[in-house]
Amino acid sequence: MSTENSANVSRRQFITGAATAVAGLTVAPGVFLLKTAGAANGADPATRWGLLIDTSKCADGCTACVRACHEENGVRSLGRPKTDAQWIRKVTLTERETGHQHSLPVMCQHCEKPPCVDVCPTKASFIRPDGIVLVNKHTCIGCRYCMMACPYKARSFIHEPLTDQKPHAPRGKGTVESCTLCVHKVDRGEGTTACVEACNKDGHRAMVFGDLNDPSSEISRRLRQEGSSAIRADLRLNPAVRYQGI
Repeated sequence: MSTENSANVSRRQFITGAATAVAGLTVAPGVFLLKTAGAANGADPATRWGLLIDTSKCADGCTACVRACHEENGVRSLGRPKTDAQWIRKVTLTERETGHQHSLPVMCQHCEKPPCVDVCPTKASFIRPDGIVLVNKHTCIGCRYCMMACPYKARSFIHEPLTDQKPHAPRGKGTVESCTLCVHKVDRGEGTTACVEACNKDGHRAMVFGDLNDPSSEISRRLRQEGSSAIRADLRLNPAVRYQGI
């Protein structure tokens, strides 16, 4: 078989596989997967949304942010620790030299140069003009390349049919998902996320959400005055989630 014919066959096989995968998506009645992707049309390119997390205020053992995120977006445990979806998780970092530990939440870091977007063969993974990284469930074929490319292990794959979904957080069997920075709240003009609200309600106030491009925003002022670190800064992805105290 010639090289050209081989390429055509490979192309047809990929398109057929993609069509089959998309056709197999399972969503709840009335839930429109395009809703999240369509919100990008109104995103302000002058804005870049981000999170600042002060690990010195993040209480060890506290999972308020995790519970709030999952409740807000309809993410439920099925009792399968290895395959359950996790939009946000608490991790413990230990300094080798001193043994000092930090407890901190990790989610999609909403990179300026997201590897998940680079490797997606159908462009289902995309970055909005305001810096929020999302997955279009209509075009996600479940190949999971983005999961392998993400250095933060921030994406989950949905293995089973789902019911009782939230209209603002469409989810579908056979697709990949991750933290959306509560894009539905952003697009409603609420200027906050479920994790930040929960952290403030518990009195820890370890998380700040805001516009990184607005010099007068609290997050920008804090970053200017106190500085921050990025997880895996060596990769130069310029994540929108920044940490203090690590």
